[in-house]
Amino acid sequence: MSAAGRDDDGHGRAGRVLSGLAVAVGCLLFLGGFVWGALLYQPYTVPTDSMEPTVARGDRVLAERIDGSEVRRGDVVVFKDKIWGNVPMLKRVVGVGGDKIECCDRQGRMTVDGKPVDETYLPPGSPASLMPFSATVPEGQLFLIGDHRMTSVDSRSHLSDATHGAVPASAVKGRVDAIAWPVGGWGMMDRPQAFAALPGGTSRPGPLPLVLAAVIAGAVLILGGAAYGPLARRLTPRGGAGRKGGSGGPGSGKGVTAGVG
Repeated sequence: MSAAGRDDDGHGRAGRVLSGLAVAVGCLLFLGGFVWGALLYQPYTVPTDSMEPTVARGDRVLAERIDGSEVRRGDVVVFKDKIWGNVPMLKRVVGVGGDKIECCDRQGRMTVDGKPVDETYLPPGSPASLMPFSATVPEGQLFLIGDHRMTSVDSRSHLSDATHGAVPASAVKGRVDAIAWPVGGWGMMDRPQAFAALPGGTSRPGPLPLVLAAVIAGAVLILGGAAYGPLARRLTPRGGAGRKGGSGGPGSGKGVTAGVG
């Protein structure tokens, strides 16, 4: 009986150690994931419908904090420029420094350095632009247009500016990586393949999936470790009944009878 007791105690101690370790690692992953995400990402609420159908008015997006030099064509960025009202805005980058942006070709498409761009993210049946335009993007600048070409006020509306509608790359505050709200529209932001063949290609998504994986794994470990104790007590049979039924002990009924006889 003493050996069995030591074995039970050993298993109990091991279980408690493992459950404590699971909770500790879970806390590290859970809190670390939140801190990591807060350092890399900034949430924004979309104020207008100029990016529909990609992003709707009132949607909550997560933008990765990046330097303007990391921006590529096709990215949806958050920027702030005093000429545009000095408020955070969302637009899509269609041209970078040195690009010549024109619209439209015979098929109604926008061209970048003479190469047509099939903008599959536009609303069905929507033209690349209602008004024709042509602009050469200065170095260190970006040409930005909203996906809802009929309502968006963007670089096309600022062509008479000194920068011909372009915005300094340094004005970029972040690149939209995902839609966080509403839940039904949650998902990562696609990189348009229409720009992949152009020099510089398209950008790569940020580490948001890894951040979410760390938070979820941490939560699972915390819950699992915390639940070990109650589950172990519920599933382990009580030892008192087994000791009561044992024979030959000095306190058993059989021993008393033998002594009287």
